Amino acid sequence: MRVVVTGAAGMVGSNLVHGLNAMGIDDVIAVDDLTEGAKFRNLLGARVSDYFDRNEFYDRFALGELGRIDAVLHEGACSDTMEHNGRYMLEANYRCSKDLLDICQSRGTRLLYASSAAIYGDSTVFREAAEHERPLNVYGYSKLLFDNIVRRMLATARFQVAGFRYFNVYGPREQHKGRMASVAYHHFGQLRESGKVKLFGEYGGYGPGQQARDFVFVDDVVAVNLWFLRHPERSGIFNVGTGRAQPFNDVAHATINASRAQRGEAPLSLEQQVSRGLIEYGPFPQALVGKYQCHTQADLTSLRASGCDVQFADVATGVRRYADWLNACGAAA
Repeated sequence: MRVVVTGAAGMVGSNLVHGLNAMGIDDVIAVDDLTEGAKFRNLLGARVSDYFDRNEFYDRFALGELGRIDAVLHEGACSDTMEHNGRYMLEANYRCSKDLLDICQSRGTRLLYASSAAIYGDSTVFREAAEHERPLNVYGYSKLLFDNIVRRMLATARFQVAGFRYFNVYGPREQHKGRMASVAYHHFGQLRESGKVKLFGEYGGYGPGQQARDFVFVDDVVAVNLWFLRHPERSGIFNVGTGRAQPFNDVAHATINASRAQRGEAPLSLEQQVSRGLIEYGPFPQALVGKYQCHTQADLTSLRASGCDVQFADVATGVRRYADWLNACGAAA
């Protein structure tokens, strides 16, 4: 099988390349923009058959110069939810994806692509249906716009098209993401630098640290992608999360205890961590007021109906695995 991964040096993309290798697929064409050259580290140890800059790839793929491509795993996008340049966002996330979809359908190539739970915005129901889709920013809108194009063409699609609405992904190979890295990553960094974790205080009717998200470990995201790669008959748009909403307190609690375990120290309860000053609550940022999802929880009905039986780690399990990976890389808190 010959597979292209766009955004191949990014977090999900690089883990997908390693996952493809693990299932015996070595003919992997990596596509990315390595202007930020340090991202190459995410692909160290991976087996790829070629690399293309994103601009060169799309032109050459459209012209048929790359030969037979069985599937494109499209992870390339602008994922900065604080980016306000709508023109740039729609070009990067909508138009690029729409052009790729057209090329794939014309060339007999399957397309598996990254969507986002940001589409749901301030909804209280997280099901893949139009009445629940209310993005709060142009990033979420750019993803919704492409999902709607896919919906319109699924009935007549000649080849597999599957979109995955990722919830809050965390795990290895996200160090390049800066402010957009996961809560867990930032918690490990805060512990290393200051010996404590910082969380938002009260906001949106939630107590300190009680705002809740569906946090999904990146290995499980990879597993879903690879399941659909093995099942070309399955198309559609699917939530990819654990189906559980867990408060930010759970992430902080798991991070601190994972770090303590690496030092041979006993775990502490959340209350003990707070009383010892290991968790600190601060005022909610004014810049995020009205633009923040206080609660997300993936409805997995459609994913399970597809036959996908991937099991998702809870926060305690996933964060512990993440801590082990960071420790092995010499980057643990």
